[in-house]
Amino acid sequence: MYKLGIDVGGTNTDAVLIDENFNVVAEVKRHTTSDVYDGIVDAMRGVIRQSGVDPKAIGQAMLGTTQCTNAIVERKNLAPIGVMRIGAPATVGIPPMVDWAEDLKKIAVDSVIVGGGFEYDGKELAPFDQEAARAFFEGLRGKVRSVAISCVFSTVRNDHELAAARLCREVMGEDVHISISSEIGSMGLIERENATILNAALYKVANSFTEGFARSLAAEGVTNAQVYLSQNDGTLMTVDFARRYPILTIACGPTNSIRGASYLSHLENALVIDVGGTTTDLGVIQNGFPRESSVAVTIGGVRTNFRMPDVISIGLGGGSIVRQHPDGSVTVGPDSVGYRITEKALVFGGDTLTATDIAVRLGMADLGDKAKVAHIGEDLACKALDAIRTLIEDALDAMKLSSDPVDVILVGGGSIVVPERLAGARQVALPQHFGVANAIGSAISKVSGVYEHLVDYNEIPREKALEEARRQAVALAVAAGAVEETVEIIDVEDVPLAYYPGNTCRVKIKAAGDLA
Repeated sequence: MYKLGIDVGGTNTDAVLIDENFNVVAEVKRHTTSDVYDGIVDAMRGVIRQSGVDPKAIGQAMLGTTQCTNAIVERKNLAPIGVMRIGAPATVGIPPMVDWAEDLKKIAVDSVIVGGGFEYDGKELAPFDQEAARAFFEGLRGKVRSVAISCVFSTVRNDHELAAARLCREVMGEDVHISISSEIGSMGLIERENATILNAALYKVANSFTEGFARSLAAEGVTNAQVYLSQNDGTLMTVDFARRYPILTIACGPTNSIRGASYLSHLENALVIDVGGTTTDLGVIQNGFPRESSVAVTIGGVRTNFRMPDVISIGLGGGSIVRQHPDGSVTVGPDSVGYRITEKALVFGGDTLTATDIAVRLGMADLGDKAKVAHIGEDLACKALDAIRTLIEDALDAMKLSSDPVDVILVGGGSIVVPERLAGARQVALPQHFGVANAIGSAISKVSGVYEHLVDYNEIPREKALEEARRQAVALAVAAGAVEETVEIIDVEDVPLAYYPGNTCRVKIKAAGDLA
């Protein structure tokens, strides 16, 4: 059985085919097209032809896509929704979407705050106002097909959210798309509510890319494959799961690269530098999985608190434009020729000096016609390389947790522009197949489950609480498609919360296993 991995980036769409022993059989890189499906089909067709494998022998197909991110940033294809918060009278002072941009607020056809919610310790703040909720849902009927429901401290108790979801289906029909915040975000009502609203608005985008990927596979004869989508913790989810939680695909590109870098280099703890055509993403691999961000993340101007990888992006890539200024200084980027590098870069007969031209001029890479950059002065080339080094080393320092040197893994097609030696790096590894690490990360990923809860150890003994959390995390991984016998606990967080009374801790456990 073969695995097909595809990752759609802003510049390129990469595809790989991996055999049952996890060996790379074929790899291709194609330009991402304005209609992303053309690029996906082109990459899929290329990797199948290169390998000579019968498409029917492909048993699993994985896709990492940027479409949900693009939909939010560009304000395109977002569905009209209804927004309900359960938290009156305690939270009426701050309405939903209070700090959102006006053009994005328009996705909400109507919003309401109804009575209900809980205290930090699970005690009821106020009874759930079913009459107000029913009236709200009846007002939405026929106007929207997606609803976002959030509740005060629903990560502690989600009774009211579940009751509201049942009522919503009763009033609006079983096929209504419902997003509830306790399944999406973490502690913090506003940020969790924001993530839930975005998830609800993305349901049409999710249906589009899942159905489109299935059509693309069928068109190329890949008819026996189970289909999975990459999510932003470095694992996979089923098509049905992706349609319920499309927001979890946001930032899956960098996490695919991080997972692929770890697999190719055989390093489970390192810093990964993924250099594309326009930008460079830096992330950290811990025990084989991406380090998660511990702060609120802004997406398209909206603050959210659902899980996201800890990634820094800088304006440096293989297509970054190099300029020499009147004072003799040289800058690289942040603007880039992007996917037009094969037209615009000097080594390909173009008229724009890029970072790739510098790499060829200094003998770091063998691309295009090196005679076309022979006229570039060594002083200019070395200054440009120093500028690239400074950009990378500054970002490297920002990602490190101490001054100790770390292992660094270079991946991405643009990584040829990065110097072999970097301050703060113990070693700089450039593994085989580095150019398609993102697609490889998609193809070899596991399936995960994450359980998070607040626990007062004065009421439940710590060991008992952790054991229950482990059991729940394993169950969530299995529900997402993992083989139960292969599921392992890969991360445990047990954080005391000093601002809560008693001995309250935030318990968060992640489990991952092989695909079923």
